[in-house]
Amino acid sequence: MEYFTEQAPTHAECIRKIKEKYGENAKILMRKSIRIGGFLGLFARDGVEMTGIVNNEPLRYTAEPLKNVKKPLDLEEEKRKILAAANTKTDPTIQTVLQEVRSLKEKLETSQIQAKVNDEHHNVLKIGELLYLNDFSHTYTQSIQNRIKKEFSLEALEDFNSLQDQVVDWIGESINLYKEPSMLTKPRVLILVGPTGVGKTTTIAKLAALYGIVGINGNNPLSVRMITIDNYRIAAKQQIETYGDIMQIPVSCVETYDDLRKTIAMYSQEVDLVLVDTIGKSPRDAVKLAEMKQILSACGSGAEVHLALSASTKSSDIKEIMQQYEPFNYRSIIVTKLDETTRVGNIISALAERGKTISFITNGQRVPQDIERASAVRFLINLEGFKINRQRIEEKFALANREVI
Repeated sequence: MEYFTEQAPTHAECIRKIKEKYGENAKILMRKSIRIGGFLGLFARDGVEMTGIVNNEPLRYTAEPLKNVKKPLDLEEEKRKILAAANTKTDPTIQTVLQEVRSLKEKLETSQIQAKVNDEHHNVLKIGELLYLNDFSHTYTQSIQNRIKKEFSLEALEDFNSLQDQVVDWIGESINLYKEPSMLTKPRVLILVGPTGVGKTTTIAKLAALYGIVGINGNNPLSVRMITIDNYRIAAKQQIETYGDIMQIPVSCVETYDDLRKTIAMYSQEVDLVLVDTIGKSPRDAVKLAEMKQILSACGSGAEVHLALSASTKSSDIKEIMQQYEPFNYRSIIVTKLDETTRVGNIISALAERGKTISFITNGQRVPQDIERASAVRFLINLEGFKINRQRIEEKFALANREVI
């Protein structure tokens, strides 16, 4: 007598297979539906498994009394024996591995479903639309959406107000503010560079008034001087001298490396802060930029270089400008003309992607009123389409603002 187990895609095919292999003496003890093939349970197809016995010994007749003839097999008992044998022969290690495989399969299927649903969730798409509306770059927008999918459950995604509050917080956290250095040596030299037309001269005048007349962060006004090397633009010298006369802050005009070095040396004992206005150059004019960098090297390695960028500049142009001015080793960005745009995603994206800080914001032509220390709140309240709780974000980012003062 021999036990057998056979599998086939259908019941009829399994019967045919058993008859071909074991003949008409085969008896089916158990039938069950199974999954055949695949990998780790994936891509398997439905099938049938049959277990039974076959008696290959010919039937022998003897003269012995009928009482010595063996009783017919108890099919239920044989079934029980087969199942018991199968269970006792299974290696515990194999059982553990199979259980882990099943668990892994469930996790894979769950994560795939979760990812698919998240990709198509209307609130994730809505956040993406709001970010694009505010001119955030594709890279920045993708990073926010990926973070949402990673940190929000399907249930949490349904609460759009909570979702947008979190996104606003993430945007605010991506804005890095410039921390001013302590004035250990005099004078502190601050150089402002940038392309033509971003308002460098007006910004220099605003900084001079802020530091030299108003006093910043509650401190007393400093002794301030202004220097310009912009002798090419028509009326540039007259413009900064007019600002200097109104504020009673001395202005020096220089043209060469030696002139600049001597002027700064002259201020070394009596002046707290020297502000240097530069020539507006196209970021594509590498030769002129190199010449200006050579002149500015007279300010010394400790000079702080800040790059002025207009808030209304296109995202692609901002990235190009930031790249072309990298040789100046600028420490921070001053965003000008914030009043001329309603969208700030271009600036936030560029700064975050290049790891740059922001120091000041200007939002008008008035000197000295239209300049302020940069803050995350100032950018966040400019976001279009988002429901901004100003009190909440002011409380959240107040500590960050105090830390950079």
